[in-house]
Order: sequence, then C-alpha cells, then structure tokens
Amino acid sequence: MDTQNTSVRPHARSRNGGENHPSRGTRANTRSGGVIHDNSRHTSRFTVIGNHLAQHAELSLLAIGLAVHIQSLPGGALIDIRTLAGRFPEGKTRIAAALRELETHGYLRRTCERTSSGRVVTRTVSCNQPGRSGATDGAEPKPRARRPARREGEPRRALPAVPQPAYPAPDLLGSAVEVLAGLRRGDPRLLLSATEVEHLAPGVAAWLERDLPPSAVHHALTADLPPEPLYRPAALLAHRLAAQLPPVPPFSAPAAPDAVRHPLRNCEVCDRAFRAAEPGRCRGCLTEPPGPHPSG
Repeated sequence: MDTQNTSVRPHARSRNGGENHPSRGTRANTRSGGVIHDNSRHTSRFTVIGNHLAQHAELSLLAIGLAVHIQSLPGGALIDIRTLAGRFPEGKTRIAAALRELETHGYLRRTCERTSSGRVVTRTVSCNQPGRSGATDGAEPKPRARRPARREGEPRRALPAVPQPAYPAPDLLGSAVEVLAGLRRGDPRLLLSATEVEHLAPGVAAWLERDLPPSAVHHALTADLPPEPLYRPAALLAHRLAAQLPPVPPFSAPAAPDAVRHPLRNCEVCDRAFRAAEPGRCRGCLTEPPGPHPSG
C-alpha cells in the first residue's frame, strides 16, 4: 500500500488567487473614483505627520491642516491667533476654534508662565503624538490635576501686601472700591469677596493718588490675564498692584491766583478815579496832610 506508482502523472500545483485570475488585480488597480498616489521620496524640507492626525475622526479639516502647519514650523515660531490670522484667510474666530480643538485632543498644550517682570505669558507646546510625553500611551491628553480643596479648619493663605496711599481719604477709598467692584463686569473670574475688596482697596487708592483715572487702573488689572481658571484672583490683583505701581508724578507748584481788580471809585477829596474795595481817598490824598477842601 505504501508503494508509490511511478507511472501516474504528477499533479499540477495550484496557483494562488492572483495567479489563477490575473485580471482581478488589474481591475482593482484601475477602478475609477479612487485616489492614485504619485509619490516621490523626500530628501529635504519635509515633516513626518502621523495618520492619527491626518485621518483623525473628530478633528475638523481646518484643525488638521493647522496642526500640520504648526508641526512644520521651527522651534520658537509665533503661532498666536493674530499671527495665524495674518498668514491664513480663515480669520481669528475660526483659527481660535481650531486651536481649541487641537488642545482638546492633545495636539497642543497651552500653559501660563510668569516672567521676571511679573507679566503673565502663554506658552504653547505642539505635540506630534499626544499622550507619549505623559504617563499614559493613549491618544487623549492627561486631564489637568485639580488643586486640592482646602480642608476644614485649615487657615487660608494671606493675600500679598498692597501699597498704601499717603492720604487715605474716604472719597479716594470709595473710588477704589468702585474700581474693584467693576472688574467682574469685564471678566467674571474677577469676582471678589468683601474681605478681598477691603484688602485691595488701599492698593487701588495708591494708584488713583498718582493722578491715574479709574479706567487706567481697570485696564492695568484686567489686561493680559491667563486663559485658565483663576483660583485666587485677589492674589493676582494684589501682585499687580504692588509690582506695577506707577511712580509718583512730579510736583508742580499751583498757579498763582489772578490779581483782584477792584472797581473804579472817585476820591472823596480830589475826585480822582482810583480802584478800591470800598469808597474812600486815593493814595495821594492819604499820604498828604489834611488841609482845606478845594471847594471850601
């Protein structure tokens, strides 16, 4: 039974699907309606972009294109909204929305840092693979850790000291309280408690004492605020009041009052006209010794 019959013709080997039907691959490659790639290898001036970004299922086309543009820029290039709006025709509103999309999906990280001069600046980091620099390997960015809540009975940290006015007049402090109460109308995050307003009011009064209008103080306290939530807005305002306090204006002597010009009156002796506050004699008749009246 195990003897092989050498007279039987050997069976032909079966071909694979492509070899059995050589026309299948040709029809698949020439199917109409699909993209045909004509690729050449880049040797200079190119950027590697992951398909997780180029084919992202949730990002808009504008956000994907903006991320590709940002990843192709050299380090230190400006990518703020104003610069991007000047480069592309989409406008500030659409570009800002696309940046928020990229930040939500981890392709951008924006953090606020304080410079040595006390100014708060926003630093933007572009991530070509979200999640790789964090503790997880997923595509979603790691959620920002929340600040632990203050435990019951734990003393609240004191606010930084603020400058004090030289003459804390009630009217000046009242104007300072109005400035602080109006901050929340420009930014709801600057809602202050009564205790915080009482602490900050002397610092605002010190600014108003330097011949600054309330509008200038309001602008100095609300300009260039960080986009993130403000956990202690009163501490930030106290720092600005102390760090950006303007100098005392130079002293200028008050102008001399205008000389009082009394009305013209007739001298009771010589009938000469002279200026005086009340009727009487002119200066010449006052210096001459009394004598007979000329009409006597």
